[in-house]
Formats: sequence, C-alpha cells, structure tokens
Amino acid sequence: MSPADRANSRRRQPRRRGSAGSSADNPKNKSKPRMRTVRETSAGGLVVDGLDGPRDKRCAALIGRTDRRGRLLWSLPKGHIEEGETAEQTAVREVAEETGINGTVVAELGSIDYWFVTDGRRVHKTVHHYLMRSLGGELSDADVEVTKVAWVPLGELESRLAYADERRLAEVANRLIDRMENGKQ
Repeated sequence: MSPADRANSRRRQPRRRGSAGSSADNPKNKSKPRMRTVRETSAGGLVVDGLDGPRDKRCAALIGRTDRRGRLLWSLPKGHIEEGETAEQTAVREVAEETGINGTVVAELGSIDYWFVTDGRRVHKTVHHYLMRSLGGELSDADVEVTKVAWVPLGELESRLAYADERRLAEVANRLIDRMENGKQ
C-alpha cells in the first residue's frame, strides 16, 4: 500500500443515517428517544374591577394554583384558544371560567412566550394577554384547574404574582390605566 493509500484509508468517512457506526446506532444514544416539539397558543387577561373609579379601589382577579411542591402560585387567568375563537374571545371566556368574573377587553397587554416539557414532548407556548374591564359576576374557584381566586389591589400585583413575565404585564397595565385616566381629564 502506498503512502497515499494509507492516508486515504485513515481519512474519516462521512456518516449516513442508519449506516454502521452512525450516531443512531451508538448505544449511548439509544437511551433517550428524540422529543417531539409542539406549539400551543393560549390567551388570558388582567380583569380589573373599578377601572373608572379611584386608584386605591381598583382590584384585579387572580387565580391561585397549587404546584407540585404544594405551593400556591398566583397568576393571571388564561387557557387554550379553541377552534374558531380569537385570542380576545378566549381571554374573555377563560377569565369567566377561571374566576367567575365577566369582562370585556380594553387593550392588548402583550404576549408571553416560554418552553416546558410534559408527557415526553417539548412545548413552545405563547400566551396573549389583555387588559379587561370587569362587567360583573361573582368571584368563584369552581374551575377544577384553580385552587383559589381573589381580588387583589393593583398595587399588590408586583408582590403577589408568581411569574416575572406576568408582573411585567401588570406594570404595562398600570401604565395603560394611567394613560386612560389622564386622557379623560
């Protein structure tokens, strides 16, 4: 064998899927199947009672859910967009289902985008949030996904909401409410 033949025989051959020696055939890679990625879209809202009243009387309806560690985490009501629904319609429906409060959309607050793993799949979730005016109803935790519901003064949202992204949306809501209030004067 010539020196050129020896050099060529030592050169790495490209690997093809399913061929001998490929990463798919490597026993180290057989322990975990590749996870499927799915996209989910939800909508919800910050429904405010007393939106047109004095600042210190304004409250938002929050839901509390118990996590796997038994902690009660407060968040904004939200849920999956059903076929044929707009994000705004979903927000109104989900707020009513999870809090018992009927509302109407006043403004868009923004979207939260995050990833999580469940049931052997990776989920990329986007949740659209809206500022909503309370139209009435009775606060209720009848929804099976909800542990508790409460009216929380807007000034306490920063300390009560469990998730940083939702706390940022509450700040956006407060700025919008201030602008709406200043626009009336």
